[in-house]
Amino acid sequence: MPWEKSFDIDVSIDRAMNVFMVKGYEATSLNDLMSAIGIQKGSFYNAFGSKKKLFCQCLLKYDREQHRATLGELKKIEDPVVAISTLFDKMITQSIADKDHKGCLLINTALDLPNQDADIVKAVKKSLSVIETFFKDQIKLGHQTGSIPKSKDPTVTAKGLMALVAGLRVLSRGAYSHSDLKAIKSQALNLIK
Repeated sequence: MPWEKSFDIDVSIDRAMNVFMVKGYEATSLNDLMSAIGIQKGSFYNAFGSKKKLFCQCLLKYDREQHRATLGELKKIEDPVVAISTLFDKMITQSIADKDHKGCLLINTALDLPNQDADIVKAVKKSLSVIETFFKDQIKLGHQTGSIPKSKDPTVTAKGLMALVAGLRVLSRGAYSHSDLKAIKSQALNLIK
C-alpha cells in the first residue's frame, strides 16, 4: 500500500520552524522534530527527506511569509523614511511579543553560517540581500523625494541598516529591553538623516 500523508505539511513546517528557532539547527534532534510535528520516523522521511531538507523548507517559508511579505507591504508606503522606521517598529513589536526569545530564524541561522552547508548559506545570503536591497531602494527613493540626503550612499547606508537589523534581532533575544531596542531604531534613523 502506498504511503499517504495524514498530516498538514504546512502546519508541520511551522511546528518544525518553531523548534529550529528555539534550539538552532545543530541542537535540534530528529526526535525533537518528530515530537513537535506528531509523526513517526518513516512518515518524517517520506514527507521531508531529511532534517536538512526540512530546515531548508522552514527557511524558505520564513523568508516568504515573514520577510518578503513584510517588505512588500512596506514598499507601498510612499515616504521611505516612514517605511524604514516602520520596519524597525515591526521588529521591535515582534521581539517584545516573543516571550520565548526565539528571535528571527534567518538571523539565528546567519550566526551559525560557518557550520552550515552550501544550500543553507545560499538561502540565508539571498534572504539577507533582499532586506539590504529594500534599504537601498528606499534610500534611492529618499534621494528622489528629498527625504534622505543625497550624501547618504545607498550601498553603504543599507549595509549599516542591515547591521542594525541583525544587532536588534540578536539582542532582542533577552539581552536588551524595549527601550534599548528603541535606541537601536533611533540609530538606524540617524543613518538616513
